[in-house]
Amino acid sequence: MSSLNKKFPRLLPEPIRKGIKTADLIDTAFKAYNGGRLAEACRLFTSKMIAGSGTVGMSLTGALTPAGLGKSAIIPLMKAGFVDWIISTGANLYHDLHFGLGMHLFAGSPFLNDVELRRDGVIRIYDVLFDYDVLLDTDAFVRSVIQGQEFQRTMGTDEFHYLLGKYVHEREKKLGLKETSVLSAAYQYGVPIFTSSPGDSSIGMNVAAMALRDSKLLIDVNRDVNQTAAIVYGAKSGGATSSVFILGGGSPKNFMLQTEPQIQEVMGIEERGHDYFLQCTDARPDTGGLSGATPGEAVSWGKIDPENLPDCVVCYADSTIVLPLITAYALTRAAPRKLKRLYDSRDTLYSALREQYFKHGKIEKIKHRTDLDKPKRGRSGRSVVGASRNNASTP
Repeated sequence: MSSLNKKFPRLLPEPIRKGIKTADLIDTAFKAYNGGRLAEACRLFTSKMIAGSGTVGMSLTGALTPAGLGKSAIIPLMKAGFVDWIISTGANLYHDLHFGLGMHLFAGSPFLNDVELRRDGVIRIYDVLFDYDVLLDTDAFVRSVIQGQEFQRTMGTDEFHYLLGKYVHEREKKLGLKETSVLSAAYQYGVPIFTSSPGDSSIGMNVAAMALRDSKLLIDVNRDVNQTAAIVYGAKSGGATSSVFILGGGSPKNFMLQTEPQIQEVMGIEERGHDYFLQCTDARPDTGGLSGATPGEAVSWGKIDPENLPDCVVCYADSTIVLPLITAYALTRAAPRKLKRLYDSRDTLYSALREQYFKHGKIEKIKHRTDLDKPKRGRSGRSVVGASRNNASTP
């Protein structure tokens, strides 16, 4: 007889019963294939990524906010302290504004006549429908806000979104709305939100249009690159873990993962990579695209700690299915965490990274540092300054 019973649990689930709770359903019935990966994703997120005081970054691609996932899942995760910082496409943040401004989106059908929709002034995102005026009114709101004096300077996207979120929050209060906008919630909870391609959305388009009216607002992408790296370095140098929760892929995925090569390869600071990696995607790995690149490939770049590769999970499923389930599981199985309010410490984190860069970095070629047999300085389990890592306990 083989030794399988000593290595793996027997696959013999209990029958699904009436009234079973979501978390119990996932633990008892999601046993194989991508159902099994989804169960692993739920347990990884709950028992390791949000256990202790580790920092969790989330990247957003795909039309998630138009589908209502901002209000239903992302905001509850931020409010519970389970998501500490975010990198999003600009489009997700733009469509998030519709909710904070009290505009109406509708659950429609993907099988409508798009020529007729255009004639009737209706916009379609697969099966999500809304009036063309939703775009025009949102554009007008953005232009009106960013003409204010506090926007007339150069800033990173985290600061831009924080200021924009303040005005969305004010509009929510006037309309009697609560927790409808990710930008508003991020402003309230001190969660920094970056976008990796500031010009690639209607928000960026309106910023560009206002530049023709001599607006002084400029996005500092250099600050974004260094600020995101500073968040990761702040976690690791303080003895905590750094985890990435990737929904989809694309530019936000790379912008989040490149924080480690920025620290190691470019700045010359010893590190080993992010501790935990969780991705939900429908992208294949064999086409060479970043969206489908596996955590194993990320190890070769220094993005993921090789010793934690067994704790990396890729679930090949639609984010609109996976995110609500992971959210429900985490809120059921884990207690809320104290909010980190990383936005409030952005300058402190930035200065700490800058100091380390001038201590270890240089203009000339950085010394080769991919030998994993070297002393484990700056690796997961031990921070770059020698602080002991928090023990992650299973809830």
